[in-house]
Amino acid sequence: MGDDHRHSQMSEAIEDFCDYLTLVVGRSEATVRGYRSDLRHMADTIPELTDFTLPNLRAWLGRAVEEGKSRATLARRTASVKSFSTWAVKSGLIGGDEAARLVSPKVTRNLPRVLGEVQAGEFMGSAASGSEDEFRRDSAILELLYATGMRVSELCGLDLGDVDHHRRMVRVLGKGDKERMIPFGKAAADALEQWLQVRDQMAKVDDALFVGVRGGRIDTRQIRRIVERTAQVAGTDHLSPHSLRHTAATHLLDGGADLRQVQEMLGHSSLQTTQIYTHVSSQRLLEAFRQAHPRA
Repeated sequence: MGDDHRHSQMSEAIEDFCDYLTLVVGRSEATVRGYRSDLRHMADTIPELTDFTLPNLRAWLGRAVEEGKSRATLARRTASVKSFSTWAVKSGLIGGDEAARLVSPKVTRNLPRVLGEVQAGEFMGSAASGSEDEFRRDSAILELLYATGMRVSELCGLDLGDVDHHRRMVRVLGKGDKERMIPFGKAAADALEQWLQVRDQMAKVDDALFVGVRGGRIDTRQIRRIVERTAQVAGTDHLSPHSLRHTAATHLLDGGADLRQVQEMLGHSSLQTTQIYTHVSSQRLLEAFRQAHPRA
């Protein structure tokens, strides 16, 4: 009986912390889900707040290493308990910030593929759809993802009223319910216009900009399938929707866009995240130089 109570004390603290992340910090549902999962896993090994000590945390992470968990998983678990630990100290649940001295493993960033500009153009015209209406929808989805670099979840959340066709801007609700306006070009505008001519025949909901086969708001799984199908036809396998976000960012920087503008467009809260793309861009510049310069 005592064990249950002790475990529930840690569980309660974890739930309070997750509420804090959602309500106060404004973290997304997916992020909070990740924290909760890591912390519940930790609570199986460290069931009491009094057991929440640096040696116990190191032992818990050590077991994950023995189990062959990836560096990304270890880094995420470390970040989760560090964040929880800082909150628990401020909340008066524990005396000292036990997790502060945990060292997070460096994660090597495996960036998704980035399409070349010609490749991207070909990709946009390769939607492999079952019908003419679906082709129009899929083309509009691909063009908009590439034009704006928005996240797939953001695209799914778009309503008809979020698109300003006159100014060619789209209003996006990003992480932490932050709104931003993103411009798009003629190709995406034309594709959207084509889709909107047939949207009402497929839609069973009033507001969603993009709908799935059953007429409800499209979901991320369906968009992933559209991208993967198109990738097979275009001969660019292993391409994810996130790759289109990376491609958009890289092409903007290649074209001379300012890093802060790209940060704003992608909805990154930290410029550090956006700087990953300068690395991709400079790598591509180096490759181009090696191929093209007579003294390379």
